[in-house]
Amino acid sequence: MDSRLWPCPPCGEIREFIQPTCLDGHTDDGGECPEWACVDCGSAVVFGDVGVVAGVLRLRQAA
Repeated sequence: MDSRLWPCPPCGEIREFIQPTCLDGHTDDGGECPEWACVDCGSAVVFGDVGVVAGVLRLRQAA
C-alpha cells in the first residue's frame, strides 16, 4: 500500500497518509486514485486536478 507524508488538518501535524483500495475505478487505466486517508485519525483527503476531484464528489453525492 502506497503512503505519503502530508499535513493533516484534524491532527494539526504532518502525518502518514495511505491510499486505500480504489472503489471508484480511478486506477483501472493505470491512473492514481486521488483519495488518501490519515493513518492516525482516519480523515480522508482528495488530491488531484479539479476534474478528478469534481468527479469523486459527484460519485459520493450520488451514492
